[in-house]
Amino acid sequence: MEDQVVEQPYHHGDLRRALIDAALAMVKEFKSWHFTLREVARRAGVSHAAPYRHFPDKAALLSELAKVGFEMLSVELSAALNNNLSVEEQLTIAAKAYIQFGNVNPALYHLMFSRDAGASEEVHLNERAMATLNVLTSLLERGQRQGVFKDRPVKGLAAACWSLVHGLTMLSMEGLLLPEKVGDQPIDSALNTLLEGLMLER
Repeated sequence: MEDQVVEQPYHHGDLRRALIDAALAMVKEFKSWHFTLREVARRAGVSHAAPYRHFPDKAALLSELAKVGFEMLSVELSAALNNNLSVEEQLTIAAKAYIQFGNVNPALYHLMFSRDAGASEEVHLNERAMATLNVLTSLLERGQRQGVFKDRPVKGLAAACWSLVHGLTMLSMEGLLLPEKVGDQPIDSALNTLLEGLMLER
């Protein structure tokens, strides 16, 4: 039998954030998003009907969680950058920060790329997801202006970078970057190979 929950008072505008924070905590704790809105409400300390004031159903909440995930990732990438370093060094640092985000938030990262988060256009073309990509494209464009990276369409270069880093993230999260298969420093080796493909010959 479920514990009875007395709805706690909250200030106007705080309920939505409280529900999102509760759901994020559950995704991290349970390593899954297979919970109900009722369970989210209980975790947030509000009535069972409260979530419906902001989310018509669980799908809407999961979509928002994915967008929040991209927002968190964008902040992590931006914070990792150091303008005193070369553009190629910054690209490597951003890639490692991306992989680290996945390792620290595996369930949320899986959700961000899951169909459960909603239509890909709705999630991945959202401004918060695009902000994550913009960190990458800005680095690539800067490298081109500096004559460091090849003068090719930026979207194509970004697709190559994202594909490789996303793949590394997934393999790392699952513990599949085994030394017997890919050596002792597979991430560094893969990122070095990526940079070699991006950079102009000098």
